Amino acid sequence: METIVLGIGSRVEHPHFGKGVIVDAASEVYIIWFKSQNGTKSVSKDYTELRVLEAKENAGENTGSLSVADIEEALENVLDRRLNEFQLVPMANKWNNGTLILKPQDESLQPKEVPIETFFHKIVMVRDRMRLIEQKINANKTLTDEEKVDLQQYVTAVYGSLTTFNVLFKETLHQFKGAGDR
Repeated sequence: METIVLGIGSRVEHPHFGKGVIVDAASEVYIIWFKSQNGTKSVSKDYTELRVLEAKENAGENTGSLSVADIEEALENVLDRRLNEFQLVPMANKWNNGTLILKPQDESLQPKEVPIETFFHKIVMVRDRMRLIEQKINANKTLTDEEKVDLQQYVTAVYGSLTTFNVLFKETLHQFKGAGDR
């Protein structure tokens, strides 16, 4: 079987680290940035379980390494694509086909019923958007470290406010974590 040589910018999926983008390559390994790891991992070029999602042409061995600006641009492109991408997050089985009922104290008013799946989907979207905001804050070039820390504290407070909804998530890795949980 012929080994495909992938170029920088190729999108791949690793069975343990999820989706990633090749940001550099050495003779035996690809350096891949994985969102799930919030960083890079070295993966052997002959690793057979690495699935190619979008191949970019290899520019050749003599092109040199990436500049910081190249990596920032690649990261920004990945983040922009992620903005509208929905991640499948499993809901705890006990909530399947359930209903959220919002019942006003005033008996003359009609209660509102929402399928739990719909409500859960909205909670996951809020979580994903908060993660994107967090990444954009951390990657921002114009904010000082102090400003980033201040904004990050607000993001952490929002996560803390949303921990009530953790009961809906099947897996703890998808749950909200506030300042006390980190």
